[in-house]
Amino acid sequence: MKVTHIDHGDWTEERWEPDPPDDPTTGNGKAIGGTLGITGAGAGADAWPVLDKAAYYGLAGDVVNTIASHTESDPVALLLQFLVSFGNVVGRQPYYFIEGAEHYPVLYALLAGPTAKGRKGTAANRIRPIFDVADNDWTHNNVTSGISSGEGILHAIHDDIYGTDKKSGVQVLVEAGVDDKRMLLDEREFSAALDSMQREGNVVSRIVRDAWDCPRVLRTLTKHNPTKVTRPHISVLGQITIDELQRKLDQGAMMSGFANRFLYACVRRSQLLPHGGALDPNEIARLGAATLAAVDAARTFTRITMTSAADVLWRAIYPKLTADVPGLLGAATARGDAQTLRLSMVYALLDKAPQIDAVHIKAALALWNYCEASARYIFGDFTGDPLADNILRALRTVGTSGMNRATINNHFGGHVAAPKIQAALGRLLALGKVRRGVRKPNGAGRPADMWFAV
Repeated sequence: MKVTHIDHGDWTEERWEPDPPDDPTTGNGKAIGGTLGITGAGAGADAWPVLDKAAYYGLAGDVVNTIASHTESDPVALLLQFLVSFGNVVGRQPYYFIEGAEHYPVLYALLAGPTAKGRKGTAANRIRPIFDVADNDWTHNNVTSGISSGEGILHAIHDDIYGTDKKSGVQVLVEAGVDDKRMLLDEREFSAALDSMQREGNVVSRIVRDAWDCPRVLRTLTKHNPTKVTRPHISVLGQITIDELQRKLDQGAMMSGFANRFLYACVRRSQLLPHGGALDPNEIARLGAATLAAVDAARTFTRITMTSAADVLWRAIYPKLTADVPGLLGAATARGDAQTLRLSMVYALLDKAPQIDAVHIKAALALWNYCEASARYIFGDFTGDPLADNILRALRTVGTSGMNRATINNHFGGHVAAPKIQAALGRLLALGKVRRGVRKPNGAGRPADMWFAV
């Protein structure tokens, strides 16, 4: 790390510059081994991410391109709504096996808009009619909302529930189970779900986290009347504003692994249509029929494999997908390899293919790049340390005037110990998110540290 001392007359600034990343190709869009590269947020964390057209591959691309001109929804929102829904409709049949784990087409996506008017929900309204054609029972029986308790999630798709007859002492069936274990949690007010997770004893976070892992059995741990689900197939589509997401996704959710189960996507209104769109119903019927054909084909597959071309590409991009990233961003994107793999499988299934090919990985990688850049846009300034992040927000608010230790202490009402503030400032300094200056005293007195956001 380079330190530069700058004399401003009445005060001296110490500017710390973090070391450059090991690989200069990260974040600039250069190719890896002549193939599609892994990009960051382009111009930095403040740049709205841009989706490479490779993600609009195959049937998914056809769906987005057909609908896009007839809706105010962001094309990215349309794409993720379709991919997540398709994976849930297919169910727990095809899987990719790696590192002793079976990865099914289960995806969680969180659509984050700059305001409440980002037309995040409109995308679901445009995609759902396609699945009315492809699987009408699913759209009416398997799509639900209202994450409030882990027990409630599991009860909707529970196995047979048995109890003991008080007279005979024999086990009897109390409530018949649900045969169809598919569930799409359509959470258009995801901030409420995050609020529920803050309640003491609430197990929503654990249930949602464990469901992404596709266990053979998912159960509550309650002593009385435990709920069990065999072979669950749960997907999540959430919608939230960026500000709410930054405030409510706490450090515990980040560090527990809850956060990195989600694909984050920045979305916003794509155009103004005062009277809405006018998509031809015949187009919906065509896309629905094509989706049904892909679903039917996918349900004939079991273990999905890779072609030799896909394997070469996967080996090339794997080191980048598994590289460690510090701070809150790293906690949110720690499953880049698994997410890209599952997306690749979904693209392959949409092609009615039993093998993942290079083109499917390229499509998945383009979408993952966007999701990673979105996470950088949302979380890039934050460390995961609540105290450090609070200080960073305060420094950004005051801008070039900066804050000294006394004003930082007053910011917390004097309720945070000085060593904790110093440790937080040290962490921010080491990450290159703040810079420190020394204000020279007027006459007698001691110089004062001044802190500024970078």
